[in-house]
Amino acid sequence: MPLSVTTWNINSVRLRADQVIRHIDACNPDIVCLQETKCPDEQFPSSVFRQRGYGHIAVNGQKGYHGVAILSRIPFVRTDVKAFCGQNDCRHISVRLPAQCADLEIHNFYVPAGGDIADPALNPKFRHKLDFLEEMLAWTGVDQPAQRNSILVGDLNVAPYVTDVWNHKALLNVVSHTPVETEALENIRTTAGFVDAVRKLAPEPEKLFTWWSYRSKDHTVNDRGRRLDHVWLSPGVAAGLEDFVISKETRSWERPSDHVPVTVRLDLKAIRRPA
Repeated sequence: MPLSVTTWNINSVRLRADQVIRHIDACNPDIVCLQETKCPDEQFPSSVFRQRGYGHIAVNGQKGYHGVAILSRIPFVRTDVKAFCGQNDCRHISVRLPAQCADLEIHNFYVPAGGDIADPALNPKFRHKLDFLEEMLAWTGVDQPAQRNSILVGDLNVAPYVTDVWNHKALLNVVSHTPVETEALENIRTTAGFVDAVRKLAPEPEKLFTWWSYRSKDHTVNDRGRRLDHVWLSPGVAAGLEDFVISKETRSWERPSDHVPVTVRLDLKAIRRPA
């Protein structure tokens, strides 16, 4: 029994709803997790996705900034939203699927980007990012999502490994790849017990990117990308991991997001249920 899950920072769902549909038609995911929807809940284009069979939609959005959403062909048993750093800025949403889908929990995150200056004393946005990652670590310790059948996805805005960026040495002082960020993100993943789905199937030194800056005139020429978008699986869910796809072609579409979709495919029958 297969299950496929896509994560994608769409950078405005109303502007790019047609691109979500185009990806759906090409990749046929059962569940789509979107970040940076930039859309109040009441203005989310739900009808567009319901027409394509995604009858179950959970949203946590606001006007102009941030926002996350989960589109699903499978009913939700429950939905939940958590606020981090004392801010209700729409950076998390979670759903739980029914027993026939292994009681899977899906957590969809949009971690703060952190601005341009990698110094928390000079840059409040970078301070916020580090505080957010610290609270994520604390949350995993209390909630222990990886002790259940869980998937954590999203734009985590950190490229943790050497080959998650086009040039490791050149980016060591650039926000998203500084040691303080990469160590914080890996500490969350390993302490919680999650498996990096993409790196499980495509380990280093293979270079993998999911984001290319708008500042690059032609990202296909210099390929100066970063892997900012992630899919983490609890150990039991990782037992059912079959494949992943990074849909790089979407970055070349007209008026694209600067991120591309990442899709994982699971075999539900192979998922190990927690003891």
